[in-house]
Amino acid sequence: MAASTYEQLEQEFHRLHVLRGAASLLRWDQAVMMPRGSIGVRGEQLAALEKECHAILSTPRVSRLIDRAQANAQSLEDWQLANLNEMRRQRDHAIATPGSLVARLANASALAEAACVEARRSNRFADLCPHLEEVVGLVREKAYLLGQHLSLDPYDALLDEFSPGLTTKEIDSLFKVLGLRLPSLIREAIELQGPEPLPLLPDGETVSVAQQRALAMEIMQAMGFSFERGRLDESNQPLTEGDPGDLRVTCRFNLAHPLRSVYDALHETGHAMYDLGLPPEWAAQPVGRNRGLVLEESQSLILSTLIGHGRPFIDYLKPLLDKHYGVSGPAWEVNNIYRHLTQVQRGLIRVDADELTQHVHLAIRYELEKDLLSGDLKVRDLPQAWNEAMQDRLGVTPANDVEGCMQDMHWPAGDFGFFPAYGVGSLTAMQLWETLRTERDSVDEEIAAGDFSGVVSWLRDNVHGLAASLSVPELIIKATDKPLSAAPALRYLDAKYLESFEG
Repeated sequence: MAASTYEQLEQEFHRLHVLRGAASLLRWDQAVMMPRGSIGVRGEQLAALEKECHAILSTPRVSRLIDRAQANAQSLEDWQLANLNEMRRQRDHAIATPGSLVARLANASALAEAACVEARRSNRFADLCPHLEEVVGLVREKAYLLGQHLSLDPYDALLDEFSPGLTTKEIDSLFKVLGLRLPSLIREAIELQGPEPLPLLPDGETVSVAQQRALAMEIMQAMGFSFERGRLDESNQPLTEGDPGDLRVTCRFNLAHPLRSVYDALHETGHAMYDLGLPPEWAAQPVGRNRGLVLEESQSLILSTLIGHGRPFIDYLKPLLDKHYGVSGPAWEVNNIYRHLTQVQRGLIRVDADELTQHVHLAIRYELEKDLLSGDLKVRDLPQAWNEAMQDRLGVTPANDVEGCMQDMHWPAGDFGFFPAYGVGSLTAMQLWETLRTERDSVDEEIAAGDFSGVVSWLRDNVHGLAASLSVPELIIKATDKPLSAAPALRYLDAKYLESFEG
């Protein structure tokens, strides 16, 4: 029996899914184990796959199939209708961008990422600058074409790729509310927290990579991560690649700061658990993918920060630290670990930032990347603009560009629109967490006992299992009965940080 029009579309998008999975594993390999001299070959490989994916979406045949399937939409189930809408959305993005531009951007990004790694080693922004200029120019061209085709502002068109339904207007409104409260909240929290906690390790003492890896893997398993369908590796920047059948998680192992790998692994496990919780019956279809970066980041932050930085989790973690690290004494008591995890500092590095200053880091990047794309800020002037913003907003100035504008890989990778989604993802996490705790009042006891099944079950029912069937705003309303706002975040942050850290 001949396949229906809709079934033919499913076949095309299944092929697209497989190619994207291959590209994802190539990116994982580039981050984890690819020889440094192989970047030219890898850039060509990624460009070829991106171009092939683009060709599938932009071919006239797929457009004809979408139109015919829409004409017979009355025969489709609800999830298939949602899938058809996602197919059309992806098609619209693809036909707005020439295949040649897609390939050029993929290749330029791969080269810029490699250049960024080398520029960090030499502490020379000048070595990255020409590569980043090329990426910014190509992303600007892409944003303009997308915006024209989708009737969106160019920056909003980029946001739509990562987090459908999110707009600059909404981000500006949310960040404005946060921005009014954060400066005083940061100041008050620093005043209240008292002396620094005891150092976890004496100078010169370390915890091996093998010990850290074993601890991280045990926690990941407790969260529900399957090592039969995934693995944990080391990279310079934590990441999650692959698909639900083959997930690759990475973290950084710092011998002198052994808790950082735990929280890197927790954060990336949040991404992985989202993918593992997607409906298997929708696998390999657009509607079966996660709903984008805002919700991805919310899932990571619920595990790594809202749970991971809470006292119940530290109660669970302490005996595991004794088991894997062989540590004891006052420095490793629950209260001291909690003070480490809730210490507020005006620091330079985003990935090491606390819950309060993290939002300032993200707001600075959001503003700078908009200026880069508009042309108001030249790439060569980025270090100075970055340093001035850090001094103005956090009162600290980087000593060099490695701890300044070269600390993230997102811009060399061509990922503009990521940073604000991180910030909105944090607000989403706190709104979801507030609702989860209201509906599940035993959650603290469960976490302290190492039982995360209730949390994962709630998230699967309210986020993971919906996949891409709803827009971001629709899903948040469905899960929490309210549109997204900064109010739950401010309630959470006020309650957590405006308390004494003594004892």
